[in-house]
Amino acid sequence: MGSNIRKPHTMSHIHLPGLVNPHDLSADRQFSMNLARGMEVLRAFTQADPMLGNREIADRTGLPKPTVSRLTYTLTLLGYLSRVEGLQKYRLGSGVLSLGYPLLVNMRVRQIARPIMEKLARETGCSVNLGMRDRTNVVYVDTCRVDQGNVYQPDIGSTRPLLSTAIGRALILACPLPERKAILNRLKVEDPKRFAAEKAQWEAEQSAFAERGYCYSSGDWHKDIHAVAVPIRQAAREEPLALNCTMSTFRLGKDTLEQLTALHLLDAVQQIERACGLQ
Repeated sequence: MGSNIRKPHTMSHIHLPGLVNPHDLSADRQFSMNLARGMEVLRAFTQADPMLGNREIADRTGLPKPTVSRLTYTLTLLGYLSRVEGLQKYRLGSGVLSLGYPLLVNMRVRQIARPIMEKLARETGCSVNLGMRDRTNVVYVDTCRVDQGNVYQPDIGSTRPLLSTAIGRALILACPLPERKAILNRLKVEDPKRFAAEKAQWEAEQSAFAERGYCYSSGDWHKDIHAVAVPIRQAAREEPLALNCTMSTFRLGKDTLEQLTALHLLDAVQQIERACGLQ
């Protein structure tokens, strides 16, 4: 799971595609600000920060502390947060885990992909991950961990940024052009400086992907992790998915991950698509 503390933002300035004014959520009468604030509180918890107090949550979300206090109280009563006695802090409750289970168990492609991912991991020595988009991040919905040298060990539910990872760029490329533009616009609005720094890599990836059929990261996210990723074609109305192979640089030697795994990964994705009836 990403360990970087997110830059605080004001809830009324989160960019959501489809709004009349994407910078002002108050213009959308259907949007529930209270619900959105509650979800932002839950998203404040990370692998690096599993326990947070109200002040820390307020700092991460940009919400007023009295608002945070009401939300943490309510979320605790509902089972989505658990109060850590004696520390005046909270951790995520079991209710959060139960929310994700129906999604995972009903993803047929996940069950189909699992044995193919395990075989790919054995053949390449890579960690193999299946991911989907979560706003401006990738979230892993399954993983086969083989590369023990990867200090950023992936797991189900762990996240990665979109533009600086091969799997993130593959997920964007899997989207129809209008949705792709909306995602890029959202990334630009939420963090203009980061978007500007990653724009050139994204533009180069688009051209390379058209020629080779996969995305490649040679340490773009973290210099000691290389990755190859391929989008998986999905049936209509299904969320885009992508598969990646990752390996720590010290295991690569003179070869590149691209040379070692690209063809294996492309073949694995074709197997998944055939098993899903998409070829």
